[in-house]
Amino acid sequence: MCRLLGVASTAPVSVTDAVGESVLTDFLALTKIHGDGWGVAVAADSHATPAVEVSADSALDDPRFGTAVKEPARGAIVHLRWATNGLAVQPENSHPFLADGVAMAHNGSIKPMAALDALLQPQIVATLRGTTDSERYFALIRQNRTAASSLVESVRQSVAQLRQLYPEASLNALILGEGQLIAVHAHARSALLDEDIQEISATDLPAEHLEDYFSLRIARPDEATVVIGSTGFGDLDWSPLPPECVLAVALDDLSTTVVPIMGD
Repeated sequence: MCRLLGVASTAPVSVTDAVGESVLTDFLALTKIHGDGWGVAVAADSHATPAVEVSADSALDDPRFGTAVKEPARGAIVHLRWATNGLAVQPENSHPFLADGVAMAHNGSIKPMAALDALLQPQIVATLRGTTDSERYFALIRQNRTAASSLVESVRQSVAQLRQLYPEASLNALILGEGQLIAVHAHARSALLDEDIQEISATDLPAEHLEDYFSLRIARPDEATVVIGSTGFGDLDWSPLPPECVLAVALDDLSTTVVPIMGD
């Protein structure tokens, strides 16, 4: 499980400048739990292929994190990892994943993986680098993109397929590519495990981590910026995202589109 932070802007801006130093400090405090790696994806131009940097180290202890979040960009995704039990802490398992001009980070656990693996074609499986369910989720989006009318539709189709197979899984994700920052807000029946609750309770992290761990929210710090983030950090003027939906923010003008996962 993880924490997500996304930024879309009509002009190049760093994540640090977009959200402010205090919000980023709150975000970094989450490494008390989410210290199993980090990743940053940035799109320098609205339709540029994202550049991704990942690490298996804690963001708080890695100076490269501070450099990555100061890179000006039109779109960005930041991810802090809390590794699912049994999955290795290694760079190949750190999000965001990058392929086909698109980057993706996931917050959740899709278990058992056999049903997800069965959806993937051999040529897509051959491109996998790590061992996570999250990378396989991304692979399904990439697989569906070949026939889908848009990236948003390929995301929606993939989430709908997984929702049928995994009704209790968190499928929350941020996707950056094709001129958009896309948020999947899909965690209808997700709940923290008892062992996770115990680990969070042993820290001084905000109560939201126990009360509303899987929710995503959106904020507009200024007219030129949209921020999407997990709960539990920052004092921006947050609003909740609609449930069980895919929301797309166009990097060109910050216009938004909301699509229900299961269609009309």
